Amino acid sequence: MIDTIIFDGEGIVFDSEAAWDQGQIEFLGRRGITYEREDLKPLLTGRSLVEGVQVMQKVYRLEGDPVELAKERLSIVRHCFAQGVNFIPEFSEFYEKVRNNYKTCLATSLATELLTIVETTLNLKGLFANNIFSIADVNNIGKPQPDLFLFAAEKLHTKVENCLVIEDAPLGIEAAKRAGMKCIALTTTYRKEKLSQADLVVDHYREIDLEKL
Repeated sequence: MIDTIIFDGEGIVFDSEAAWDQGQIEFLGRRGITYEREDLKPLLTGRSLVEGVQVMQKVYRLEGDPVELAKERLSIVRHCFAQGVNFIPEFSEFYEKVRNNYKTCLATSLATELLTIVETTLNLKGLFANNIFSIADVNNIGKPQPDLFLFAAEKLHTKVENCLVIEDAPLGIEAAKRAGMKCIALTTTYRKEKLSQADLVVDHYREIDLEKL
């Protein structure tokens, strides 16, 4: 029986797509490379900044220390995040319906520096209290590895089979399944066909019927 809901951050609780896209455009543009969103984005979502750089190094044969390149990427994206992020439509209404009946937490691959900006902007602690977990809590091991979701379940003292993950990305869905958890996918970032491994795929929060799970 589902008693815990683990919310991914980006694309599920808050919308940061425009910030990331602008960051990718500038980072790659500095190197004379055009950002091919449709091809590259699925490879990046859910990974740490360093892991994302390593992916781009393979795709575009970029040279350089991935740690230093990740610092540059963070500097670019931090500025984009500071321009503002907003809640995903219908998240707030859905959360109010479930917060008193389920254990809840936010588990995000977002870097600490960027998460701090979002926490301040949207007062995430007012919603999740101390149940905000990030990739930094698991040594920056990104998805599709299940470490972050398993860490969240441990912190909430819940069994993995009683957890539901709400995700928006293929790598996040894979991480949830590797963790032994149910997963609902929202089409906020990717089309339905890219999210087919989830237990349920919906376009809007209002379509989620937890009783069916």
